[in-house]
Amino acid sequence: MTATRHNTALLVSDIHLPAGASEYRNAFLAMLEGPGRAVDAIYLLGDIFEYWLGEDVSGPDHRPVLAALAARAAAGTRIYFIAGNRDLLLDPTTQARHGVIALPDPVTVQLPDGPALLSHGDQWCTQDAAYQRWRRFAHNPIAQKGFLHLPAALRRRIARRLRTRSSQGQRRMPEDLLDVQTDAVEQAFRVHGATRIIHGHTHRPARHRHAGGERIVLPDWRPGEHRYLLATRGGLAEYQLN
Repeated sequence: MTATRHNTALLVSDIHLPAGASEYRNAFLAMLEGPGRAVDAIYLLGDIFEYWLGEDVSGPDHRPVLAALAARAAAGTRIYFIAGNRDLLLDPTTQARHGVIALPDPVTVQLPDGPALLSHGDQWCTQDAAYQRWRRFAHNPIAQKGFLHLPAALRRRIARRLRTRSSQGQRRMPEDLLDVQTDAVEQAFRVHGATRIIHGHTHRPARHRHAGGERIVLPDWRPGEHRYLLATRGGLAEYQLN
């Protein structure tokens, strides 16, 4: 558990920042300089980037974002990051160089209004067997090292192919199989002694009641909809970035 209990915290996930300038980049930078300036901590719960293909490739693509994160951290905001399925190759060394603190998935933290188990959430989508096979492979250090040694152009082609294949597979699969599964989530409540879970990944923002407590799904970013959660001592509230 992270020991520090902040007075205010911002939580966000599934922004899917594309390489280069975009509406999402502008909104993310505005968030860091707006509501991000007013909080003690920012929790980034994965898939902040559409994909991360290694610092040599994706670092230049996202230089303004990395610089803004470093500036916000230097100004005193604690910035935490849990890797998602799209940006799992953003290594802790690169994060630390830009003032970002890498967290394991899942992790229990002290939010202003009490503890919460934070996760990207994809490990609980247990009915999607093909995805779970890919996830085990993608998290294998040997596979990661081999991928990062490929030429940059090939890494980009592979990422585009995987993204297309993933979109096609999701359209064919029943929606309930793409969501987190109740038994997996309730096991997480028990194993971690949690009464509240906050995650992203599913792009289905909602609040759910389980036998172990409350589960909150963070909103994904969409064109014109750039939402985040703000945690204070009074609880959690969702906001739209103006």
